[in-house]
Amino acid sequence: MNSPAITIYLAHWCPYCQRALELLREKKLAFTVIDVDQDPALRAEMVARSGRRTVPQIFFGERHLGGCDDLMAFDRSGEFDRLIQGDR
Repeated sequence: MNSPAITIYLAHWCPYCQRALELLREKKLAFTVIDVDQDPALRAEMVARSGRRTVPQIFFGERHLGGCDDLMAFDRSGEFDRLIQGDR
């Protein structure tokens, strides 16, 4: 079963973004990075999709997982692994 694409909107200078990327890499997940730092149109897209202005904002397909703290809590609860494995 193919998992939905993971998209992370970020700014490369952001330590929370780096922390979220680290978790995705540890889990050996493929993901698309969208750097919103220098592109107001991409930042506007992120805000429109997430309703939030802060980075990172992480999506699993069209499902908004939230920011770094949200992702870490989702992972600690075991929900992220279940989502990745398709047991939504």
